Amino acid sequence: MKKGFVSLVGAGPGDPLLITIKGKICIENADVVIYDYLANKELLKYAKKDCELIYVGKKSKEHTVDQDNINRLISEKAKEGKKVVRLKGGDPFIFGRGGEEALYLREHNIDFEIVPGITSGIAGPLYAGIPVTMRGVNSSVAFVTGHESEDKELSLLDWKSLTKMGTLIFYMGVKNLPAIVENLIKEGMDKETPVALIRWATYPEQTVLEGTLCNIVELVRKTGFKAPAVIIVGEVVKLRDKLKWFESKPLFGKKIIVTRASEQAGSFSSKLRDLGARVFEIPTIKIVPINDYGLIDSAIENIKNYDYLILTSVNGVKYFFERLEKKGRDGRTLSNLKICAIGPATAKAIKERFLNVDIMPEKYIAESVVESLEKSGIGGKKFLLCRAKIARDVIPDEIRKKGGEIDVIPVYETLINKEVKDELLDVLRKGVDYITFTSSSTVSNFFELIEENKNLLSNIKLASIGPVTSSTIKKLGFEPYVSAEEYTIDGLISAIIKAEGKN
Repeated sequence: MKKGFVSLVGAGPGDPLLITIKGKICIENADVVIYDYLANKELLKYAKKDCELIYVGKKSKEHTVDQDNINRLISEKAKEGKKVVRLKGGDPFIFGRGGEEALYLREHNIDFEIVPGITSGIAGPLYAGIPVTMRGVNSSVAFVTGHESEDKELSLLDWKSLTKMGTLIFYMGVKNLPAIVENLIKEGMDKETPVALIRWATYPEQTVLEGTLCNIVELVRKTGFKAPAVIIVGEVVKLRDKLKWFESKPLFGKKIIVTRASEQAGSFSSKLRDLGARVFEIPTIKIVPINDYGLIDSAIENIKNYDYLILTSVNGVKYFFERLEKKGRDGRTLSNLKICAIGPATAKAIKERFLNVDIMPEKYIAESVVESLEKSGIGGKKFLLCRAKIARDVIPDEIRKKGGEIDVIPVYETLINKEVKDELLDVLRKGVDYITFTSSSTVSNFFELIEENKNLLSNIKLASIGPVTSSTIKKLGFEPYVSAEEYTIDGLISAIIKAEGKN
């Protein structure tokens, strides 16, 4: 039997991009991932499709599985010969009970490794604009548990020694904040010492509460500030006014749904996250190749008969060239053609195949394609249009009207993604700020999925990539709050930023 192995992996403080490269690799190779409440669930997307995902989250007074059973679970899965990842928020060995789990594995002769993570005690302050050390301000920092095990008293900490440290960082201390403040002041720390509490550090929901030792408890009471949070005590907190950067991002804290297909969502989502948004990837469409390749194969065999190849999307490029290669051809087959592309993303996909784009319209819509082609002359020319199975007929209709001949060949089709319905409704009920639509199909599928739940959209802004998509939204009885002036992903993002008054 294959011998099992356990990786004790730090998931980082929350932002999924803050996991280490090694941590990500461990998740990708795992047979089982056993994860905690504070480990960002987005990291689970790195796991294999057949990976077993087991939640053992623990938060105050709510233990899905107690620690003894977690230890046994890790051990049992490893003894089955599996690669096990124990994924813990922050760093597993900084108040994370990783040491206990490692000792248990050693006692049961199970091989393991430790993959450190970025701890919230460092990442939280930095995302709030608070350096934990600063030349001329402090020369030491202490990490302190604000919630010791139940068989101890909080007062067993050496409070007098802690007051002499430059910066104090308390983990899990919101509930015990009154006792923390009382002990620090009692042992001589100045009542006016700055304090900051950082909730959901590194997430777009990050909230920072600032005060001093003499008023922070009252501020927490008045604002209803809740855990999970880290507490920073020290003069470095004063630097936040000048150094805060995360909360200054133009879309900080905005919750945005991305409805485009999974294959294309990544870049869009990354750009939104970089601007501070909380992104929910809920693809309302899925892209699949066509079932019958007869038409496209015939067109490839007779490619020399065409004057122009028109590609209207990245998907069109992908599936056309996949079929071209399947037929044993490459770019040289297209040497007699002029290539027309709608939009920079489509053009980029073509250029990545070492081909130039001869025609790209100023506006990235079908109507503008025909206008651009007219400059070279349409009459008497033959066009090959490779696109989705269902699409508007503006291009073929106009080309035929102007004396051109055109073959419209479907190379892929878009289907409604019914698998995301429950997730979509759940996210809508919890509330978001924007829903983004990058095509008419994302719109129509979205509204089919929510069916009788359109009331959930009453306080949500709809963002459209362009006039065609906006028209579809209007036909369904809604008005886009945002419509991009440039019909691209970057144009859509710019329009949202402008709507937020941040540009």
